[in-house]
Amino acid sequence: MKPQNYILVLFIAITCSMCNSSKKEDKIVIEKNASTEKEHHHALTEADSLKLVNHQIEVKGEIEFPLQLSIDSLQKMKVATISNFKIIGQNGDVKKDNKISKGVLLKDILEKAKIKQKDHKDRNFYIVARASDDYKATFSWAEIFNNPTGENTYVLFEENGKPIKNGEMVLICKNDVKTGPRHVYWLKSIEVYRVK
Repeated sequence: MKPQNYILVLFIAITCSMCNSSKKEDKIVIEKNASTEKEHHHALTEADSLKLVNHQIEVKGEIEFPLQLSIDSLQKMKVATISNFKIIGQNGDVKKDNKISKGVLLKDILEKAKIKQKDHKDRNFYIVARASDDYKATFSWAEIFNNPTGENTYVLFEENGKPIKNGEMVLICKNDVKTGPRHVYWLKSIEVYRVK
């Protein structure tokens, strides 16, 4: 093969490989954008929001006593009053400002359900709060039972003296810097899993 032909073949090979890597990068960017969109609640019409409302939340997974909790059953537990709670989005904007809310600590709910611990050193669990639209917020066992987060994470059933609009029950974490990402509307279930 002549040197000129060798250079021409090499040039074509390099050009083709650059085209393919550019297409791969485009695909990765598109996939990242699609996954970012899934992480946020989308604005819904009032009718669509009503379809996502749950009248009970299910507590399930690695627990001794599975629970079905309604507003009535939450009101029979130790109810806390939360004052001046702001929902702050990822960009720092205040999305909502509740002057007064009522709810029950997630920790109290989990203690009632009783996580299946083999002994006091068995702590490798995580908790998923799942919404009807499959939005999820997660917590570790240590956050809830060995951290101030446990005294600041609630399942709310009342905001500003009224029932909650976006679902009957909402999960919040009061001590997060940005409270929006772990603010779960249309709460459907609280799930306990063992880390494997």
